[in-house]
Amino acid sequence: MDRDRFVAERQDRWRELDALVASGRALRHDPVAIRRLADLTRHTASDLAIARRRFRHDPLVTQLGDRVLAGRRRLLGLDRARVRIGHFVTTGYWRRVRERPVILLVAFLFLMVPWLFASVWATHEPAKARGLVPGGAESVMYRDRADFRLDPEEKAAASSAIFTNNIRVAFLAFALGIAAGVGALLLLGYQGVVLGATFGLTIHVGNAGPLFQFVFPHGFLELSCIIVAGAAGMRMGWAIVAPGYRTRNEALRTEAAGAVEMVAGTALVLVLCGIVEGTVSTSGIPVALGVGIGVLLGGGFWSLVLWRGRPERVEAVAEDRPTVEIAAPRAVRAASL
Repeated sequence: MDRDRFVAERQDRWRELDALVASGRALRHDPVAIRRLADLTRHTASDLAIARRRFRHDPLVTQLGDRVLAGRRRLLGLDRARVRIGHFVTTGYWRRVRERPVILLVAFLFLMVPWLFASVWATHEPAKARGLVPGGAESVMYRDRADFRLDPEEKAAASSAIFTNNIRVAFLAFALGIAAGVGALLLLGYQGVVLGATFGLTIHVGNAGPLFQFVFPHGFLELSCIIVAGAAGMRMGWAIVAPGYRTRNEALRTEAAGAVEMVAGTALVLVLCGIVEGTVSTSGIPVALGVGIGVLLGGGFWSLVLWRGRPERVEAVAEDRPTVEIAAPRAVRAASL
């Protein structure tokens, strides 16, 4: 069985499941609908088992897994709208970051490849590259040390200004993603070129030491946040370009929910990033210590993505065991009587 036929034969059933999951409180008083929800969830779990064997790396597997989980949670009386802050911070956000790895990789490449080329180009063509460097960056390019000698009040003000700007960039990347993802890609590429040109020019004038002192403590984490924010925007855009078996409205609604959570969580991380940049990065600490702090923060971020972002396990129903029942509340059992 090919994928198109597999989807065509089952997509009406999946959409019915989506509709029941999204239904309001009236479902609690409709035994027939509850029984139907249980049946559809069980059948979709069976479809998931088939998809895992025949289309292992297809996004369809993830989509079916999400449907099965949603159906089971609805049956167990869990309201997905009641997202607890603790769960979001420790698990939910990291799952959102991890669940679209291809889009995340594309965002990484669109930021880092222009950065690399712009850095090399700026060291060979400094006169031309200087026009790409923001005016504020010159204060770092020509400093003989990264210690800005800020008093505590100045550091607090700098931290506030920095993370406010970073959050603005993150939300801009998210907002531009609605333009079929192209806007987010252009913003990532532009950021990569500007940052790369700044790096290349600073190295060209022989000021790499202070640059590394300033950038390393917060840079790894900040770049990670920019990549995730860009991926969130692309996620929405891609739902419009390639909705799969879903309608564009369905795909956009689903992906927008995940993208909003990605940006909201990233905004919280950027607050930490701004504090580090405004206090530690401007203190002129040794490069080795700055690298250590940067690796700890950036590595910790991606370690949490890999560890806490692991998808919730869904037990699929085997194709040759379609009668296995899923756990259901008392209301489901009563509906079958």
